Amino acid sequence: MVKHVIIWELKDEYSEEEKNAIKEDIKAGLEGLKGQIPGLLDIKVYTTGFDSSSGDLMLDSSFENEESLKGYAVHPAHVDVATNKVRPFVKLRCVFDCQA
Repeated sequence: MVKHVIIWELKDEYSEEEKNAIKEDIKAGLEGLKGQIPGLLDIKVYTTGFDSSSGDLMLDSSFENEESLKGYAVHPAHVDVATNKVRPFVKLRCVFDCQA
């Protein structure tokens, strides 16, 4: 199994209310990919971190293998969510992929 974890920081220009709406939209979009992409075992977006967190939200996803992760990266459903619901609102993205 392969883990794919991302932490995003949203752009500063958004109010807290706007950030909350953006986070919920990202969560719905990404979690909605479950069952659509071959090899995607689980996907969860966390939108409420502790005060000690340096990011605004986190993706925690699991794949059958590295090839499944590569397929996810270019899958049209994922590309649509990333292009329309994530990238326009994010100023920082940190990724960690590993064998689990």
